[in-house]
Amino acid sequence: MNPVFRVKRGMIATIVIATLATGACSRDRKPGSSASDPIVIGVSLPLTGDFSEPGKGIQRGYEAWAKIVNDGGGLLGRKVVLKFLDDQSNADRVVSDYEQLIGKDKVDLVFGPFSTRLVVPAARVAEEYGMLFVEPAGAAKQVFEQGFKNLFYAAPAVASEHYNYLAKYLLALPEATRPTTAAYAAMDDPFAKGTAYGFKARLEAGGVKTLVDEVYPPSTTDFSSIAAKIAASKADIVVGGSQYQDGVNLIVALQQLGYQPKLAAFSTAPTEAEFAKAVGNKAEGVLAPTGYTPQLKFPSNVEFVHGYTAQFGGPPGEDEANGYTTGQVVAAAVKAVGCAAQGECQSKLVAWVRGNQVDTVVGPLRWDDKGRPQGAHMIQQWVRGKIQIVLPEQLKEADLIYPKPTW
Repeated sequence: MNPVFRVKRGMIATIVIATLATGACSRDRKPGSSASDPIVIGVSLPLTGDFSEPGKGIQRGYEAWAKIVNDGGGLLGRKVVLKFLDDQSNADRVVSDYEQLIGKDKVDLVFGPFSTRLVVPAARVAEEYGMLFVEPAGAAKQVFEQGFKNLFYAAPAVASEHYNYLAKYLLALPEATRPTTAAYAAMDDPFAKGTAYGFKARLEAGGVKTLVDEVYPPSTTDFSSIAAKIAASKADIVVGGSQYQDGVNLIVALQQLGYQPKLAAFSTAPTEAEFAKAVGNKAEGVLAPTGYTPQLKFPSNVEFVHGYTAQFGGPPGEDEANGYTTGQVVAAAVKAVGCAAQGECQSKLVAWVRGNQVDTVVGPLRWDDKGRPQGAHMIQQWVRGKIQIVLPEQLKEADLIYPKPTW
C-alpha cells in the first residue's frame, strides 16, 4: 500500500452500502439465513477526514473485487455485499464501527481499514471477536508487535522493507560514484517513518552518513525550514518519508532553494499520476517504492485492470490494488474452507491463510506468524515523463537514472 495524504475534514459519518444482488448456497450460515442470502462483508474506511483520499482508493479496490466476484457467480455461490462505514479518519470511531459491524450487524466477514493508525485499534476489535482480519494498509512495525493472531497484511512487504532493492543497488555502486551522505525528512506517521527509517538503517549500515534527520507533524504545510537544513547540508541524497501533499510541498521547497541531490526518493507521492504537474513538471529521476503497477502480468491482475478500468474509467493505483488483494486473500480462504460466517468458521479461515500461499494481483503472498508478508517492494522512477519500474532487474521497464537530472 501506498497512501495519498490530503487533509479533508468530514462533518458527519456516512454509511454506504454497496448491494450487489443475491445468489445461493453455503455450508456455514448465520441462524435464520437462507441459501439466497448474500455474504455481507463489513468495512470501516476513512471516507472523510485526513485519510479520505487513500481511503476512497481502498474502497474502489474493494468495490472492483466485489463486482468481478459477483459477475463470476459470487462466493460459494452467493453474491457478496459490501457494507461501508465512515470512520472519519478517527481511531475511536473505527473501534465503534467494527463493534457495530461485527457485534450488532453480524456481518459474515470483515475487511481492514486504511492506515496503521486505524488498523491497530480495528484489529483489536476483530481479534476480540475471533474474526479473520486481512488489511490493506497497516504496514508499520507496530502493527506486527501487538500479538495479533488473526491479522494479515495484504501487500508484498512491510514498511521497513520497501527500499531494500534501492539500498542494495546504491551500496553496490563503485566507490567513486556511491553516495556517502544522506538527509531524511519523515512525517510523524508509523508508515511514513517506517519506510524512510528502514532505508536509513540499511544505508547507515553500508557507510552512508546521515547529515539531516527531521520528523514533522502530519499537519505541516510549510517546509521552508526543513528544506533549508537539507539544502545547507548538501547531502548526496534526500529521502522523504511522506504521504502525498507533504512530499510535494517538501520537493517544491527544495527546488526553490536550488538544492540538487544525486538521488531523491519519496514514499507514496511520486506514484500518483498528478505528481509531475504538482512539482512543476520536474519529476524526472524521482524515485518511490511501490507494491503494485497495472503492468504486472499476473493473470488475476490482467482481469483486475480490465474490470477496474471499465468500472471506474481509468487504471487502478496501489491503494486500489491493495484493496482488491485483500478481497482475493479472504476469498481464497473462504473457497478453501467452504464457509463465510462468524464463529468457528473464522478460526478455520485464519488457520488456512496462516498456512497457505495466495496468488494475487501483486504476486504470490505468504505470511509469517505475525501476519507479515514475505516479499519486497519494487522501485519506480520518473523516466522520460512517466513513472516506470527500475528495480528489481527482472521486472524493470527502464534503466535506473543515477545521478538524477537537475530540478
